[in-house]
Amino acid sequence: MTRVAIVGAHGKVAQQLMRVLYDRGDDFVGVVRNDEHADDVYRLGGEGAIVDIEAATAEQLAAAFAGCDAVVFSAGAGPGSSIERKRTVDYGGSVKSMQAAVLAGVRRFVQVSAWGVDAPLPEDTEPVWRAYVEAKRDADAVLRQSGLDWTILRPGGLTSDEGTGLITLGDSVAQGRIPRQDVALLIAECIDEPATIGHQWEVISGETPVVEAIRALTSPA
Repeated sequence: MTRVAIVGAHGKVAQQLMRVLYDRGDDFVGVVRNDEHADDVYRLGGEGAIVDIEAATAEQLAAAFAGCDAVVFSAGAGPGSSIERKRTVDYGGSVKSMQAAVLAGVRRFVQVSAWGVDAPLPEDTEPVWRAYVEAKRDADAVLRQSGLDWTILRPGGLTSDEGTGLITLGDSVAQGRIPRQDVALLIAECIDEPATIGHQWEVISGETPVVEAIRALTSPA
């Protein structure tokens, strides 16, 4: 049994991940901002930890990670949020979660990023979108240098469609879309597979079962 701390557990990808973990018999701690959001974690069979990642210290966040085997960072400021919150949540929250993982002695860290964030942005990019892309890009860069056992997943456009369990996974894939259910399944499989450590992948819907897609990229030639 694996115990997973999920930062941003009120988010839609995280909600799907909690369902996957519950079905697998794993334990999870959902880190959320308030009591109302914690109810969603309890409803899905997990333990809620109320920690505002923007205001809390790394030490306070580490207390929520205590006893966990892995951390999944799936938090985001969300649609309609300010440029400032893209930086404090999508970047600052991620970096603080890395620091907390170190303090809590949790080496495994899976980060949900976004497709294409390393690509140069056009000059006329909308400012909030630019802030979001830069926050995800910079958080990924910090994680790659963190010394943690990291995996970075960069899904395409997220949908609420029912998952198929079939994906296209690679260092770089074409722009596309993917159900949140399938992203959650991929996260769960990566947590369990040590061969995914040190990999950064983009993912969209495709024709390959999740486990086979991972195996194709991690098995020795």
